Amino acid sequence: MREFIVEADGGSRGNPGPAGYGAVVSDAATGETLREAAEYIGVATNNVAEYRGLLAGLRAAHELDPGAAVHVRMDSKLVVEQMSGRWKIKHPGMKPLAADAARIFPPGRVTYEWIPRERNKHADRLANEAMDAGARGEQWSASTSTAELDTRAGAGAGAVAPAGPPGDAAAGAARVREALATGRGASAASAAGTDAVGRPARADADARAAEAVAGQGGTPAEAGSDAGSAKTDADVPVAKADSDTRAPKADADHRGAEAEAEAEAEAEAGAEADASTAMDTARATDVDTATAKADADARAAKAVATPGWAPADMGAPATFVLLRHGETPLTPQKRFSGSGGTDPSLSDIGRDQAERAAALLARRGTIQAIVSSPLARTRETAGIIAARLGLDVSVDDGLRETDFGAWEGLTFAEVRERHPDDLNAWLASPDAEPTGGGESFAATATRIAATRDKLIAAYTGRTVLLVTHVTPIKTLVRLALGAPPESLFRMELSAASLSVVAYYADGNASLRLLNDTSHLR
Repeated sequence: MREFIVEADGGSRGNPGPAGYGAVVSDAATGETLREAAEYIGVATNNVAEYRGLLAGLRAAHELDPGAAVHVRMDSKLVVEQMSGRWKIKHPGMKPLAADAARIFPPGRVTYEWIPRERNKHADRLANEAMDAGARGEQWSASTSTAELDTRAGAGAGAVAPAGPPGDAAAGAARVREALATGRGASAASAAGTDAVGRPARADADARAAEAVAGQGGTPAEAGSDAGSAKTDADVPVAKADSDTRAPKADADHRGAEAEAEAEAEAEAGAEADASTAMDTARATDVDTATAKADADARAAKAVATPGWAPADMGAPATFVLLRHGETPLTPQKRFSGSGGTDPSLSDIGRDQAERAAALLARRGTIQAIVSSPLARTRETAGIIAARLGLDVSVDDGLRETDFGAWEGLTFAEVRERHPDDLNAWLASPDAEPTGGGESFAATATRIAATRDKLIAAYTGRTVLLVTHVTPIKTLVRLALGAPPESLFRMELSAASLSVVAYYADGNASLRLLNDTSHLR
């Protein structure tokens, strides 16, 4: 069963007054926006506009898939409580709207959640666009809407545009690290420390950790050295910038409508507060708070402008759903298993894992294409899923696992015993190759980046399943985050796990999921 998120909002400039609504339908698994709706509805109350937004969102979700499950999120306490059955609907104008909303999907397939207004910005902006269009004597048009763009562009005009290829956040991350490290260089260096022979103080601990978890079922991406820079970067929390670019009057009008709606909701629930006074106070407080927040957001944007929050281009992203293949006989033995070994097939457990992943992806219904590494274990995993989804499988050699040279088929302990110097060099540098002329992590990253860019161009605006291996998936995540090479050794990636990265046309990347194994439990 597919799962949708519906976010809806409505506003009235006068309550009653010129009103409009906005609604967004997104995929629950990836967050991808699937449908937007907005309309100027003439003179109406704030609550009627909110119900009209709910109706539009549910109808759009039903058009996409009438068999889906829907989770509605709104910042209207009144609508959420009434549709959940906890509050009675007394207003005669809202009773038929609520009844219509309840009939769109069967009972039990729609759930409701109240969220703060700041988490409902996409629908909020659509509602204001609709009211702005009405003020011009027009109707809202999807072709001219910038609601999704404005929502993503939280950093505002002062943000620094990303440099480098799409999805590679290294430049932005470097700027953040530099900003965070200002005035802390000496203490950071001191915190890193060295041992008696000049090696990083944590190297021995990292090697022990690598030995404990080497392979992740046959891959090496669980070992490495770290001189302390990762902790330095993580010590200071980074605040997300989120400035509001709409007209102040539109915001003030909508905030006033929201305050009035909350007062009405409280009255309908039995509250005895003076609604008029509450509305006036809420309106004044909200405007002052918004002004202060805008100033703080602008300052934060200058300090922490990173690709994840930089102004984004319009259009749906290319979304990569990254699936690690199921188990092979080598996986539970934690043996290096790259592209230069015996090329094992899936075990019975691995085939069951692939079936479970296929069932999950079929329920969500968002995959539009499948691309696989050429190795047997990935092609078999992809084939099981393709049969379930009714799709073909394309093979891309760029998605193959790293070649581990003479280490193929060995455990980490066996490599340490037979090739200690080569192993130490490999742990210390992404440029070092495994014994026997294997592939370095730096070479793997170059290959994966080129493959990523090619696939982004081929699948712009679409959701594609990439069936691949530990190192390629971790490398895609690392590049999306702008993280250093040693971050490869700090990620867990289980057999048949799912991760998701979205790539936008302006070069931004968004990590949406990492190592999800819920479908295997």
